[in-house]
Amino acid sequence: MISLDDLQKRFGAIIAVDIKSHIINQGDIFGLVGNNGAGKTTLLRLMLDLLKPERGQVLSKTIQVYQSEHWKKYTGSFIDNNFLIEFLTSEEYFDFIGFVYGVEPALLKRRIEGFGNFMNGEIIGNNKYIRSLSSGNKQKVGIVGAMISEPEILILDEPFNFLDPSSQIGLKHILRKYYEGKTKTIILSSHNLNHISDLCTRIALMEKGKIIKDFGNNPDTIKEIEDYFKSQTGIL
Repeated sequence: MISLDDLQKRFGAIIAVDIKSHIINQGDIFGLVGNNGAGKTTLLRLMLDLLKPERGQVLSKTIQVYQSEHWKKYTGSFIDNNFLIEFLTSEEYFDFIGFVYGVEPALLKRRIEGFGNFMNGEIIGNNKYIRSLSSGNKQKVGIVGAMISEPEILILDEPFNFLDPSSQIGLKHILRKYYEGKTKTIILSSHNLNHISDLCTRIALMEKGKIIKDFGNNPDTIKEIEDYFKSQTGIL
């Protein structure tokens, strides 16, 4: 569904992403793990045409994301708070997302209600601007906004950041339910290997802009990844 072909992104002398070839299939829950500066967020931004590569391409359903906006119709994403419109209330923001994706108001209302437990009565109905919400609740608004169009491809960068333990558990339940039927493709990054191992069907280990290994998720995989990170600290 998403194909990376000879993809390279530089920031000055630093090569942030350098991937010769990689494919993310429909029905994958594809997790990116790596240390700070590994290139995870840069790669997600390249997938969303938020950055232009020095060379190579990102193909979504065989079409370059840089040459067409077709992918926006079936892709939902939340990278950081810059995706939010902070002078709107949460309701206004969700209405805006619904309008952009052509979700009818009655259907939009039902979908938002489906996230009621996750939002925990702190986001809807309080007449607060998004800028006044806590970091955790801003994170929730961004995640819900990315999902209410029920996109075929969902891209989330560090979605568990700022969430309390109950909300982290709730988000895992939401993503598992969203994945039922394996018709959706979820791409996410996290520094927390436990979150990635709990959710993902594939785990890609990034280092210095490269995907150095792509694993199927199993106990041996998790041990190998843990051993890799231990080796970086000199523990092994």
